Amino acid sequence: MVRGGPGSGKTILGYHFLSSAVQRGETALAITFGESEGELRRNARMLGFNLDAVTFLDLSPSSKQFADQSPYDIFPPSDVEREPTTTRIREAVEKAKPARVFVDGITQLRYLANSPFQFRKEALSLLRFLCDLDCTVLFSSESNEGPDEDLQFIADGVLNLMAEPAGRNLMVVKFRGSDFRSGLHTLRLSARGMEVFPRLLPDEFAVDFEPEQLAFDIAELDQMLHGGLERGTITILTGPSGVGKSTLGMQFVRAAAARGERSVVYLFEEWRESLVRRCEAISIPVRSMMEGDRLDVVHVEPLHFTADEFALMVRREVEQRNTRIVMIDSVSGYRLSLRGQDLVTHLHALAKYLQNMGVAVLLINEVESITGDFRVTDVGVSYMADNIIFLRYLELDGTIAKALGILKKRLTDFEKSLHEVTITKSGFQLGPKLSGLRRILSGTPEGRGPASHE
Repeated sequence: MVRGGPGSGKTILGYHFLSSAVQRGETALAITFGESEGELRRNARMLGFNLDAVTFLDLSPSSKQFADQSPYDIFPPSDVEREPTTTRIREAVEKAKPARVFVDGITQLRYLANSPFQFRKEALSLLRFLCDLDCTVLFSSESNEGPDEDLQFIADGVLNLMAEPAGRNLMVVKFRGSDFRSGLHTLRLSARGMEVFPRLLPDEFAVDFEPEQLAFDIAELDQMLHGGLERGTITILTGPSGVGKSTLGMQFVRAAAARGERSVVYLFEEWRESLVRRCEAISIPVRSMMEGDRLDVVHVEPLHFTADEFALMVRREVEQRNTRIVMIDSVSGYRLSLRGQDLVTHLHALAKYLQNMGVAVLLINEVESITGDFRVTDVGVSYMADNIIFLRYLELDGTIAKALGILKKRLTDFEKSLHEVTITKSGFQLGPKLSGLRRILSGTPEGRGPASHE
């Protein structure tokens, strides 16, 4: 049973069901109570479905019935029309001998029944008649026209299709005799029909890998990290706008390309060409890395993709193209794709999936405060990070400077000192350790004697 309101995609799912039968060489029958056979075939062709081999039984009202209609003086309409409808269904099934049957709008049978009990009896009889002939049946229910719990009890499986302002979703409510993935799954209707993006469950994926260290190829930073970041870890690069988070991430990607590994960078805020130009200006050869298939930079418009769609996009990169580094820029941009859903739940699932697949994950996180109280993130995702590298603005001698520090590294020890950051034509560079200052994390450090660089 597939249920939903108008426009939720019930008939389109039926097209997929029938088209799959044709592709497998199975016979198929479509029984329609609402739309005519001509309308259904025309709409199917527009979506690219070939249903020429499908038999249709059209039980929808025709214009001729309206012109010729006469009142029933003695018997109610349901008593007069039920018998020929049942006969036509039986004859069509016996003639077509279908392996699959799609009943579009089975709730229309309510109007041929004298009571809810009679409707349940008629619907159950029809479905049992089809199943006794070894037919696999998909039937649709127009849930907006009234309660359909009676049909849900009859069905072996129940699919809910939902069309809401925030987007379309599918939920499996019942699947008798088997397990299923619960919860909401994103659904998209397009010129190709229906596409479903299952909710990502990271525990279903895992590969064996060595947690080897991956360097930034920035000598001072690799020394601070005692070698680099480990494969299969989640790293948050956090700091205010413009401080150099994306640049540092691209330096890590550059080092991966030099090792012969493939990376993908997902941009939710910055345009691809803008990132390419910025990187080329500081000696990060993004164009040559892309031409050598060591890097792909993908601009993602968050209002066009849901979190489940994006997760499938990432999965294809990892599983089909052997991508080993994934950078998401940024967490706040990714949050827009959730359309009101919980950020932590979806980002946790995606990051843990990548971790289980041995992928090194970089999450670019922007904090709003330029100076003041130090915060790792504004969205509560720091718990999932294996490594946290932060960048901070400083006011030194009346000028704006930048500092880098490591707050967390789960698998090894790390250097706790702070270093001044400069970004030049030669790339991302770290200066000597900052000393002689306190309250650096506030952004307005105070001298502890003369400031010095060791």
